[in-house]
Amino acid sequence: MHLGALGVFTAHSPTAGAHAADLLAARAVAVPGLRMRIRDVWQPLAPLTFGSATREAAPDFEPLDHVRLHAPTDDFQAAAGRLMERPLERGRPPWEAHVLPGEDGVSFAVLFKFHHALADGLRALMLAAAIMDPMDMPEPRPRPAEAPRGLLPDVRKLPGLVRGTLTDVGRALDIGTSVARATLDVRSSPALTSEPTGTRRTAGVVLDLDDVHRVRKTVGGTVNDVLIAVVAGALRCWLDERGDGSEGVAPRALIPVSRRRPRTAHPQGNRLSGYLIRLPVDDPDPLGRLRAVRTAMDRNKDAGPNRGAGAVALLADHVPPLGHRLGGPVVGQAARLLFDILVTSVPLPSLGLKLGGCPLAEVYPFAPLARGQALAVAVSTYRGRVHYGLVADAKAVPDLGLLARALSEEVETLITACRS
Repeated sequence: MHLGALGVFTAHSPTAGAHAADLLAARAVAVPGLRMRIRDVWQPLAPLTFGSATREAAPDFEPLDHVRLHAPTDDFQAAAGRLMERPLERGRPPWEAHVLPGEDGVSFAVLFKFHHALADGLRALMLAAAIMDPMDMPEPRPRPAEAPRGLLPDVRKLPGLVRGTLTDVGRALDIGTSVARATLDVRSSPALTSEPTGTRRTAGVVLDLDDVHRVRKTVGGTVNDVLIAVVAGALRCWLDERGDGSEGVAPRALIPVSRRRPRTAHPQGNRLSGYLIRLPVDDPDPLGRLRAVRTAMDRNKDAGPNRGAGAVALLADHVPPLGHRLGGPVVGQAARLLFDILVTSVPLPSLGLKLGGCPLAEVYPFAPLARGQALAVAVSTYRGRVHYGLVADAKAVPDLGLLARALSEEVETLITACRS
């Protein structure tokens, strides 16, 4: 469950990568969120909290344990894939920054890795941006620590608790029904599922944001609708090229939805819901695929992020810690029963970023890859360009480059369809 981002910087000298590693280590000490570790909690007087975990500042935090300078490489994505295979250590703050100097001497890359227990995609990018220049994003104001909940609530709060419980039960039933419906008539592809091998392969694709806007203005909808439709069209091309066939395939895509604004992205906990849609991979018409995505996303937005099968993550807020500890592994194993592929959008600062005077030229977000799934897609826009980051099981998807190429070609296909 670690996520990441690969930033590629323009270097002003062959030693720029080493200088960047020194800067990251020096600045990490001053960012409170990077000092947080996960610790198990047991409270004898509150049995229902058995299995809890909390975030706390690591007393022996050493930034050099997290920032690592590697040997020069001529393939940043290949190196990122190997580094994404390695689990993060739970005994210390679960993040890493790997600096990869380029063999060409005019570029270097930094792979940031964060565990979802420390930060979701939005918070992770805020933490990464805090150790780069300019540091124009204000550090969130700390919130007071919450006291552990005991067994007996305040009696004055019982009426509100009862109403809230009934609402939660209704929401749970609604979400559960949606999950059951979502698992019926599944039309996925074996190419998107695999037995986990622990291997990883990554790839990146850069598109012109103006091209995406051109399609959006012609057909309607949102930029996000277009970006999801691009994924659907690329999957169709990829499946046909590898001989699996796209006929009758409509995989379920989980689209995470953040329930907070960037300025309220406190380090305490993730605030995620999600939408679940069928990707119209089997539709041969590119504009038809876009219309289908737009209709499905509009339907999800009308229902809101608190309902539907994609909102199943919200149920975790009402499960006692012991349930998390016991049920977490089961849910992790069952992710592919709910969705076939993760397609997530990660916001980035609108201003350009630098590190040691070297401008950030490209940034590829990497989503966690659920157990039993072969592929995850993340997308960010940065300085007028769209960056797709692909993460795959390396043994299940040895041809990830074909999918990356298909993403670029799908945008051209949509532009051509809009012209005609």
